[in-house]
Amino acid sequence: MITIAPLEEIAAVRHAFFTREGGVSEGVFTSLNTGFGSGDDRDKVATNRARAMARLDLAPEALLTARQVHGAKVEVVDRAFAQEARPTADGFVTRTPGIALGILSADCAPVLFADAGAGVIAAAHAGWRGALGGVLEATVSAMVGLGAEAAGTVAAIGPCIGEDSYEVGPEFPAPFLGEEPANGRFFAEAAGGHYRFDFAGYIASRLTALGLSAVVASGHDTCAEEDRFFSYRRSVLRGEEGYGRGLSAIALAP
Repeated sequence: MITIAPLEEIAAVRHAFFTREGGVSEGVFTSLNTGFGSGDDRDKVATNRARAMARLDLAPEALLTARQVHGAKVEVVDRAFAQEARPTADGFVTRTPGIALGILSADCAPVLFADAGAGVIAAAHAGWRGALGGVLEATVSAMVGLGAEAAGTVAAIGPCIGEDSYEVGPEFPAPFLGEEPANGRFFAEAAGGHYRFDFAGYIASRLTALGLSAVVASGHDTCAEEDRFFSYRRSVLRGEEGYGRGLSAIALAP
């Protein structure tokens, strides 16, 4: 698993961006696949999720994940819930110790947040649609609603698809440029009128604009680092049937 310094330094916070290593799944799901919706064997997924929680010294039922839809809805949670009762959302916020806010991803960016002084944490699933649609801002707003301050909040951007792997069509930059012409700096020209998109850079810029005390990205490219991460794009390019989901999680120590 990968940890990132701004969160690592907060004694009351446990967090991890888990790699695909250390699980029991097989084939395209090898091996720490944590997505029940992936088509993998559910018992193996449950075992993988329990193993991940054990690394955070938490019980399996402490892990909360949502039905992620690439939107901007954020849920405030104060207790654990059953998997079948999970909400449709792309962000979680809590000030309750002992529950782990989980994000599933396979190229999208998992972002973990904490305000140590206020005792508030959050997790967001940021695909390009969600990031453009405001999920990061909605997450910080929900944290503030629980007593956090933007200036006291740190954010860690987990492994996601990197610029060298993220080629997009000529139409793709339009909504980003329409939002802010300066977003052009996140697009590098590629062959055939295409571009390469600095996704992590774009996310970092939106977080920085919120006035957070620190914003740090992992620097890992999920598509390029096959041994360590699942990747939707890599799976599609290869014509594979299915792909695993990586887990990122944050919790306040019980």
